[in-house]
Amino acid sequence: MAQRMIRLAAMIGLALGMASVPAFAQGIQVSGAGAGVYPLNAVYGGVSLSSLQFGFGVRIPGDGTALGQFHVTLIGASLLGLEQDIEVEGRAATGSATVGSTSTFSGSVDIDMGDGTPPLSGVPFTLTIVSNADGQGTVTLVLGATKLPAATINEGSITIQ
Repeated sequence: MAQRMIRLAAMIGLALGMASVPAFAQGIQVSGAGAGVYPLNAVYGGVSLSSLQFGFGVRIPGDGTALGQFHVTLIGASLLGLEQDIEVEGRAATGSATVGSTSTFSGSVDIDMGDGTPPLSGVPFTLTIVSNADGQGTVTLVLGATKLPAATINEGSITIQ
């Protein structure tokens, strides 16, 4: 739990750092840090997912490219019913965004399944963020060929500006 809080604090710092860059000079900034919950039956790699923690800071200049990083911890239970955290870290390479509402960015990630197996590298990803007026909304993650259901943000905030 302490490691998770440290990671969340680092994610918030990353997001706040990206949010401080003027949008007019850098395109659209997408930043956020927080947590969300998955609907029932969300599964990745045999792990039943219940929630996630996230942090991201991405600049989308409007030419189809994106620059930035993100980290997601998928929180779930193994087949034995034990908590299993899956760490996903990536860099955005392409993206699009609409100020105040939606952003999608893609690139490649490293995935640590949290079960002692070697991490997977270079997995393609797409992350779609939909913001609402309260600075929350949903996060939808695609890892390789697996599209996870939208997680509803219930802690923290996201900004697309």
